[in-house]
Amino acid sequence: MQARTITLCYRKIVDAASTKLWDRLVFEDSYREFRMQAQLYNPDKKYRTFGELIQHSAGAEQLHFLVSAAAIGYLQQLNETMPDVVNNLGKHFLKFNQFQFEIINSDVHDKTKHAVAINFFSVPMVWHDSIGNYLLISDTTGTERQVLTHMLQVQPFLSIHSLTNSV
Repeated sequence: MQARTITLCYRKIVDAASTKLWDRLVFEDSYREFRMQAQLYNPDKKYRTFGELIQHSAGAEQLHFLVSAAAIGYLQQLNETMPDVVNNLGKHFLKFNQFQFEIINSDVHDKTKHAVAINFFSVPMVWHDSIGNYLLISDTTGTERQVLTHMLQVQPFLSIHSLTNSV
């Protein structure tokens, strides 16, 4: 059987309905940062929403990057382990080595409209097989005859980002 190496992507949405403490902290701090940074692109206060800023203010797409600074400390708290993604035994195991922060929506006058996404990209994993809705995967570092594996259920907002076939 041909070995396949995959990178998984988990998209975590954080918005006003988020209830976990970590999510709430990211929500509050990213909204505060959005309101502060949006002033750079809205000196006349003509625009309320992130969409309006993107449409009418040159360079406003930089807000994704600028606002991401508010989340960096919280991402470091995760110790490179993806949140919300657990194996069949209920254990967090999936490491990430990259992330992408994105503002989905926001409004400088209405916090309830604020929503961000953090896309977590896993370290490469060996994909051995699929069993129903589960992926059988392992670290790429295993060189022994016996390889420790994880059963990972495919869930909403989790996808295979990239695939590499090798012989």
